[in-house]
Amino acid sequence: MDLSINEIKEKTEKILRELSRVIIGYDQELRYILVSLLGNGHVLLEGVPGIAKTTLARALTRLIGLSEKELRVINGVPYKGFSRIQFTPDLMPGDIVGSLIYNPKKLDFEPRLGPIFAYIVLADEINRATPRTQSAMLQAMQEREVTIGDKTYPLEDRCSGKFFFVIATQNPVEQEGTYPLPEAQLDRFMMRIIMGYPASLEEEKNILRLHSMKLREPLEELKPVIKPEWIVEAQNTIAEKVIVPDDTIEYISRIVRATRPEIVEPMAKYFELGVSPRGGIQLMKASKAYAAMRGSETVEPRDVDAVLFPVLNHRVIPSVDKIIEYGGGFKARIRVIREGLDYLKKFI
Repeated sequence: MDLSINEIKEKTEKILRELSRVIIGYDQELRYILVSLLGNGHVLLEGVPGIAKTTLARALTRLIGLSEKELRVINGVPYKGFSRIQFTPDLMPGDIVGSLIYNPKKLDFEPRLGPIFAYIVLADEINRATPRTQSAMLQAMQEREVTIGDKTYPLEDRCSGKFFFVIATQNPVEQEGTYPLPEAQLDRFMMRIIMGYPASLEEEKNILRLHSMKLREPLEELKPVIKPEWIVEAQNTIAEKVIVPDDTIEYISRIVRATRPEIVEPMAKYFELGVSPRGGIQLMKASKAYAAMRGSETVEPRDVDAVLFPVLNHRVIPSVDKIIEYGGGFKARIRVIREGLDYLKKFI
C-alpha cells in the first residue's frame, strides 16, 4: 500500500486527538513521540515519576491496534504487541533479551526469548539499571537484533509489518539510586523529551476531572486507529517521498557544526563537546517526519527548528563551568543546553 503524505497527516492528527483524551497537556511532547516513531527511531522521556509517561506508552499501543497480551508469530518468532521492562539494579541482560535454558527431556539447551521481543517496548526507569544491563538494551536498539546462543533473532521485520520502537523513561539524574546513561548510549535515542509538571492550574484540575468518575484507567476506553503495518508503510513513505532540499541540508549541516567548540570557538562557553554526524542524520530524519505530520513533502528550516532541542539536547556535553554558574543540577544542565542551542544560530 502506497500512502500519501496527507494520509499520514490525517492519521497522526487523529492519534494525537485520541491521546489527548487520556493525557492532559503535553501536546508538543506527544507530537515528538510520534515523530520518533515515524522517523524509525527511539525516544527517551525524562521527568519525575507520576506524570503519565507509562500511561502514554500504553495508550499509544492501544491506538496502533496492539495488545499487551497478544502474541504475533512472524517467521516462527513470537512477538508481544507491548512489553514493559521495569529496570532495577539487579536486572541482568538475560532478563531483557532472553537466554538459553536447559531442557532435560531433550538433553539440550533451548532459547527462551526475553521481553524485548515486542513491537513497542517500554524501558521503565532505564537509568536505575547498571551500565551492563543498559548496554544490552541499547545494543538491541541500534542493531535491531539480538543473539542468544549461536542464533541471531530479528527485532524488526519490515516486510511483515513488524516495527521495533523503544520508549524509555528515566528520572532526573540527581535522584538517588540512578546510573546516568553515558553519552554514547544516549546517542541511540532519536529524541530525549523533557517532561515537566502540568503547565497550569487548569491542566491540574482537568487531570482530576478525568479520573474523578472512573474506576479503571481512562486509556482502557481507547480503540485502535491504525494497524501496526501502517506504521511501517508510513515510515517507508516518509523516507521515500519527503524531500530535503539543498538549502535545508545546508541549514542542518551548519547547525551541527556550530555545536562544536573546536569549529566555533564562542560555543565553548556552552558546550564541551558538540554533535556527531549521526546526530545530524537523526535531526534530518526527525525533520522529515515532522514535515510529513504537517502535510508537507518538503522539509523546511522551520521543521528543523521545531525538533532541534529534543533531537540535540542529549547529544551535546554542556560546559561544567556554566552549569556551576547556574547553580548546578539537572535544571541548570538543561538551561545551559537550551541557551547554547539558541546561541549557535548566530553562527549559521
